[in-house]
Amino acid sequence: MSGSAPVAALPMYDFPEIAAANDALWRRISAGLRSRGVEAPAALARGRDLTDLWRDPGLVFGQTCGYPYATALRGAVVLVATPEYAFPGCDGADHRSFIVRAANDPRRALQDFRGAVAAVNSRDSNSGMNLFRATIAPLANGRLFFSDVIVTGAHEASLAAVAQGRADLAAVDCVTFGLLARFRPQLVASVAIVAESLPSPGLPFILSARLPDSTLAAVRAVLFDALADPGLADARATLGLKAAHVLTAQDYERVLDYERGATAALYSNLA
Repeated sequence: MSGSAPVAALPMYDFPEIAAANDALWRRISAGLRSRGVEAPAALARGRDLTDLWRDPGLVFGQTCGYPYATALRGAVVLVATPEYAFPGCDGADHRSFIVRAANDPRRALQDFRGAVAAVNSRDSNSGMNLFRATIAPLANGRLFFSDVIVTGAHEASLAAVAQGRADLAAVDCVTFGLLARFRPQLVASVAIVAESLPSPGLPFILSARLPDSTLAAVRAVLFDALADPGLADARATLGLKAAHVLTAQDYERVLDYERGATAALYSNLA
């Protein structure tokens, strides 16, 4: 190990309704790691600052967003595998954003929203900002497109902002949208999809780059064992988790290609 206490977390999709399924998945992975002589915490960490968590030298298993990975974390973490989810909009290791309006908004095309208010969960979100920006860039013609962009702190909060009329558009990744359709059906029913973004590599499972290659090999092997374990079928179904794919840093260049494309279109900031 790195000398730091081992830590594991699955913070990206951890709604209260699926926390028990994440815990079950981790218990299986943790037991498998310990059987291979790899130190692993018994329970997932929750509530930590994400930037601090992702850079923890003891991070033995975690998940991050593709944009922070591509722009800031490549030297700090190593890719384990990228999950494949069963929700509409997901395709293998790829996901995409759904750009949504209020269900009662009469505007139907993205170009009708020039001068509107956009909501983003975070300025460093791939699905909430980067893919949104890439979708708007061809329409912006190098000019401001929105009258304001509000930062909500979470995809669910962005949907609520649109539903309540505090924002006109938001981009939400298809996994979050699928989970919210299950657990917040009234919220999802209050919005409608205007457009879908281009596909992008999904949110990868990661570990600290400070850990040895043998730990990476063990984590990857135990993860794939867990994904094939019949005893975890219910947990995987709850999470919408179908499989995982081993991607490389080069695969995540597509995330940066979308940023470069927006910059080339003179639309480097979602605004």
